[in-house]
Amino acid sequence: MFLKFLRLEIKSFFRGTSVGVNLAMKILRFMGILYFVACLIGGAFAAFYLIQNKMHADPLKVVSKYLIILWAADLIFKYIWQEMPTQNIKPFLTLSVPKKTIINYMLIKTFLSPFSWLNSFFFITFSCIALYNGYGFLGTLSWFIGISLLFYLNNFINILFNDKEIIAIIIGSIFTITGLLSYYNFIPLLSWSESFFYSFYGKPYWVLLPVVLFSGLWWLCFKQVHKEFYLDQGLEVKKAVGKTENITFLNKYGALGTFINNDIKMLRRNKVTKNVLIGSFFFIFYGLLMFTSPVYKTPYMMMFMGLFVTGGFQFLFGQRVPAFDSSYYPLMMTLNVPYKEYLKAKWWLINIVTALSMVVAIFYAYFGWEMYVTFFAAGLYNIGVNSQFTLWSGAFNKTQIDLNSKEKRIGQKGSFNMKAMLLIIPKMLLPMAVFGASKYFFGMTGGVISIAILGLTGFLLREKIFDIIVRHYKVEKYSTLDAFKNKD
Repeated sequence: MFLKFLRLEIKSFFRGTSVGVNLAMKILRFMGILYFVACLIGGAFAAFYLIQNKMHADPLKVVSKYLIILWAADLIFKYIWQEMPTQNIKPFLTLSVPKKTIINYMLIKTFLSPFSWLNSFFFITFSCIALYNGYGFLGTLSWFIGISLLFYLNNFINILFNDKEIIAIIIGSIFTITGLLSYYNFIPLLSWSESFFYSFYGKPYWVLLPVVLFSGLWWLCFKQVHKEFYLDQGLEVKKAVGKTENITFLNKYGALGTFINNDIKMLRRNKVTKNVLIGSFFFIFYGLLMFTSPVYKTPYMMMFMGLFVTGGFQFLFGQRVPAFDSSYYPLMMTLNVPYKEYLKAKWWLINIVTALSMVVAIFYAYFGWEMYVTFFAAGLYNIGVNSQFTLWSGAFNKTQIDLNSKEKRIGQKGSFNMKAMLLIIPKMLLPMAVFGASKYFFGMTGGVISIAILGLTGFLLREKIFDIIVRHYKVEKYSTLDAFKNKD
């Protein structure tokens, strides 16, 4: 039966209305997967021999020491991006196919996602290198199986808590608090991690623990999905009673205030937009990666970091305008909607959040005022220039967004557009080049002033730029409407 399901999915792929685009996206994804596979295999070699030759330590123990961090990161990434494959299963619920067969197929299909098996290339390569260097076969095999099963457990944890946002927030808070306690040496988390994961090698019988956990969580997931596996319950779109909210002081700004009011309501009410807000908050801490490698401390990369630290909301929300309004965009276009006011409302909302991010990012001054001033300059560029280019790129984004479901799909066919890709040049490469060159010739002050001038120039010319953006939105209007109406 599983092979029949796979054959049907292959036929569905080649019989779709967008076979060419689907195939192109599959090829791009395959190339990306090959790149990550090469990185993971190379990383395994580098990790083993650098630890052995440079640190003169046991590679298996050192890797085991940091596996707890990798495990937590794997769980977070799966929660954000991996979802249960339910849409292709619905038609079988009306046929005489055993429900348990369908559920088991769905659970197995989650392991076919690259998020599930990509890390195995690191562990397989690392284990083979360990065997080649004299590590015991039974212990190494036990270590590999135990760790692989623990990482696969994240699939089941993701299924159990996929729609339970409160539990996800609690778990995320526990991870954050535990990480801080470990960072400030209140608890020896890394030592515990080393003892636990290395025990699979030292005491191979410990592999029974992840085997039992894997079997138990499979059974729990099966029971939970089985309980709600009906067309009118588990797979039905959840409906909620609507609430009327209004931010009254915005009404005095006319159409502009009305649009901002509607966007704030959308951000507060829907799952996808709530995830955008959460993701924007975490973008503020993106600059902490500067301490993981000296490469990030170059002027070019400092500006790159600053653009993300202050522009997280801009990149996550702005470039998906009007995709966030896709459910009612066709209706809106039948009304007398002032296009320029509609876009300016998005622009003001983006820049307000960007300004708040610049204020919150002041904690980077603890690591040096030069870093914060660089991030501040990046924020000025985001407000004056990138905000408008981001809205411009949104004209070419024709991906429908369901605001009532978690958006966990990467590389959707409607979101890939060469024009939008070309707009990355003025958004990212231009400020990096200008800041790096100005800082090299005129120092930090010259670099900040040059970026500030670009940002101020874009701000002053915003009306002219908005006229250009509006023209592009109108050119793309009917193709956008067609994409939003087409539910296939």
